[in-house]
Amino acid sequence: MKKRLIEYDLPLADISEESAREKNIRHGHPSTLHIWWARRPLASSRATAFAALIDDPGEENPEQREYLLDLVKRITPWEAVKNGNSEDIEEARRLIAEQYGRPPRVLDPFSGGGSIPLEALRLGCETYANDYNPVAVFIEKATLEWPQKFGIEVELPAEETGQADDNVQLAFGEEKKVNLLAYLVEKWANIILEEARAEIGRFYPEDPDGWIPVGYLWARTIPCQNPSCGAEIPLVKQFWLAKKSNKKIAYRPVVDKENKRIEFELLEGERAIKNTDFDPGEGTVTGGDARCVVCGQITKANDTRRLAREGEMGERMVAVVLHNRDRTGKNYRLVTTEDERIFIEASNSLNERLANWPYLENPLPDELIPTPDGKEYKRGNLYFNFTPVVGYGMTRWQHLFNERQRLSLVTFLEKIKSNYEQILANCEKIYSNIVANGQPTFLAEDLTKAVIGYLAVIFDRSVDKGTMLARWNNAGEKIEATFARQAIPMLWDFAEINIFSGVNGDWTSNRDWVLRYIRVNPSSKGKVISNISSATNLPISDSYLDAILTDPPYYDNVPYAALSDFFYVWLKRTLGENFPELFSTPVVPKAGEAIAELPLLRGMSKAKAEEQLPELKSATDFENLIGRSFEEMYRILKPGGVAVVVYAHKTTEGWETMLNGLIEAGFIVTGSWPVHTEMRSRLRSMASAALASSIYMVCRKTEREPLGFWNELQPKIRARVQEKLGQFWREGIAGGDFFISAIGPGMEEFSRYERVETYTGEAVGVNTLLQFIREVSTDFLVNHLLKNASRESIDKEAQFYLTYRWTYLDNTIPYDDARKIATAEGVDLEQLWGKGGFVNKSGANISVLGPHKRGAVDDVENMVDALHRACQLWEKGHKTELTQLLAHTGYGQSGAFWQFGQAVAECLLEGSKEKQLLEGLLVGKDSYISSSAEALAQSQKPKIEQGRLFE
Repeated sequence: MKKRLIEYDLPLADISEESAREKNIRHGHPSTLHIWWARRPLASSRATAFAALIDDPGEENPEQREYLLDLVKRITPWEAVKNGNSEDIEEARRLIAEQYGRPPRVLDPFSGGGSIPLEALRLGCETYANDYNPVAVFIEKATLEWPQKFGIEVELPAEETGQADDNVQLAFGEEKKVNLLAYLVEKWANIILEEARAEIGRFYPEDPDGWIPVGYLWARTIPCQNPSCGAEIPLVKQFWLAKKSNKKIAYRPVVDKENKRIEFELLEGERAIKNTDFDPGEGTVTGGDARCVVCGQITKANDTRRLAREGEMGERMVAVVLHNRDRTGKNYRLVTTEDERIFIEASNSLNERLANWPYLENPLPDELIPTPDGKEYKRGNLYFNFTPVVGYGMTRWQHLFNERQRLSLVTFLEKIKSNYEQILANCEKIYSNIVANGQPTFLAEDLTKAVIGYLAVIFDRSVDKGTMLARWNNAGEKIEATFARQAIPMLWDFAEINIFSGVNGDWTSNRDWVLRYIRVNPSSKGKVISNISSATNLPISDSYLDAILTDPPYYDNVPYAALSDFFYVWLKRTLGENFPELFSTPVVPKAGEAIAELPLLRGMSKAKAEEQLPELKSATDFENLIGRSFEEMYRILKPGGVAVVVYAHKTTEGWETMLNGLIEAGFIVTGSWPVHTEMRSRLRSMASAALASSIYMVCRKTEREPLGFWNELQPKIRARVQEKLGQFWREGIAGGDFFISAIGPGMEEFSRYERVETYTGEAVGVNTLLQFIREVSTDFLVNHLLKNASRESIDKEAQFYLTYRWTYLDNTIPYDDARKIATAEGVDLEQLWGKGGFVNKSGANISVLGPHKRGAVDDVENMVDALHRACQLWEKGHKTELTQLLAHTGYGQSGAFWQFGQAVAECLLEGSKEKQLLEGLLVGKDSYISSSAEALAQSQKPKIEQGRLFE
């Protein structure tokens, strides 16, 4: 069985760099089509897909091997695909086709946003995308299927050219040959826009001077709870409108104490702001505690939530952001009574529209925001940590929108639905022309569904920017979307977008983002199928696939089903009749989702919830589902087929579970590759100990030997791990990634056997393997960090300290992860914490203290204590005591001690206090070596010994 290129090597540095850079790429990128959480980078997906499919030429053909590795580098950048397939992509497609003789069959059973299937398709594969979530499958259709099927160049019928409505401007001009899909989506998006504008445009009027509202800034309000006050408190995080180096604008509350009323005034320019005692960065609310600017009373967070649930929280429009077609930049003004009157008028119009709604289903999504028990949240009930808004009475999806936002969305919804028959007629006419010209055929109804689908994508983008959870970004002077992170958080002050504004976030700009994607991505012709199914029961025959490439879910990392309800409740209304296979249930199905829900629970202990709410999935339930998914992958993969599983869960328990699942399913692990997905400048400055890399684990479906002996495997595993760690060290792999990266090489030998046991017949499991790999890795690491000294030259506590600092800096990590490092170094972690120790245990977490975070280290019990005490004495300028310490302990003359200090200093970030102390100490190293030697010699003179005899 020939190795694949990915089982030999990968240009990790190039792949990591492009994967990190991709986060700043916008135009034409699928992430700009529709939001989906935790997408895989296209760069790493493309590179690993090619390397997993193409054979390694082997040692006998080094030139071809280098050519292929170089080709991986060339196809990885965004530039290789941003304007269609580059020559390098076409070369990769040609090589794959030549090797297989047909398009290889590739599946991603957890496709999500479609990154991995898109890259398989781009490489010429017969691609299968699957997901349990209907919103994900809808996105996959828009990302993968429709551009391939309908994004063809066609000549329009005569009646389509030059006869558009005067109000509907198309970007194609007089061109007769166009991208069919882009043409139709643009045409109908424009028609819908103008129809909506005619009906509700008056609720977003231009100012008399020609400035156009971009958005309206609002603050939530509560009544002051001081009985003698009762003023309406605007809940504002901060008062900046524009905060740039060259532009400072804020609004300031002006208090009418007599009438207990708050008005506002604009402050424009840094000087105007500095001439007041007002700090725009200081708002009226912190962590839910609200400060009344009239009387100073603080309303505590619990009362803020209570008032919101009781209907006492309101909203107040405070400012308007504007732009001008003929000028650059934004302008600001305060709200007028006319603005308020128009908003009330919009509210009345909404009521009229709802009363005359022509369709059966309520246009406003009154479905519940998910809770653990499936009930509407009330005080004292359970809720999820990613939906804190329910604690403020926002318990249904429609509660996330104010009246004008609802009016806007309901109007566009109605226009999409009411235009279906006209769009179908338009598609049928064009379809007839295509058939007459002998071009590839498809059903006009399917083309119509694709057009309607993209209109729904534009609509969804508008929903994401159109909630009361959309934030005003004063640094960028723009409105941010609802999903800045994977949660539905509470927002005190928000921005209401003008959907007709003509700037980013309005209907037109959302249309343009969709069109860019359609136009960039029609060129990778090939078969692609998007399927909705559980990964535990796939509609694919046994041994059918050549490769499986997937990024499975990770425990409680992203609650996909619950979050995607945000879009589902609208998609059901826009597309339910057109896509009943996706949108026929009340909300996104959740029973079969692979997720650990219990860790996300709030309002009850997890143990009690597990007992009272058995329908909530635990970590064990998640593991069972993932294990069954791996078994299904094994079933449908061809013998000898490759599976690449992406994993980035930061706990070792997560890794142990995944590896057990793969082995129990029958796979042999043949490699692992760490790919950075964050910018390198950020990797070592993260405030947590989370992995910076995603690990691409390479597996094979192949026969395993029945029995292996642990005693015989250990030398092989050690040699293989050390070989790969050398490569990873040269590639700059750092932190927790380094240890995780060693798992793959270690698993290569271990997973070849159905059972591994000792000579005495005891079974050896993955947990034993992982601990051995950790020991080999720490041995490698410490030896490399010490450079001119060996691991054995420093004590075990120092080995643990150095390993921890290099891996986690000064971050706090789970106890079990720290324990496993300590065990690998032969240290009992419990002996290191407590009064005066350098290890601190807080709950289930461990932190390792630097010299500046410890009290005076009076009892020096190990090399770490000595180093910390030396730093403390150096900082105080106590040179004599420092010399005596180094002489008494003998460390002053120990090259290993100084090398240990140097190694720790090199691990730490610039600017850290511990690094400064160590570097200060190390600067005087030669002096301290000399002075401690003199002190040691002096202490060994006979008269001193004689004096001691007479004491």
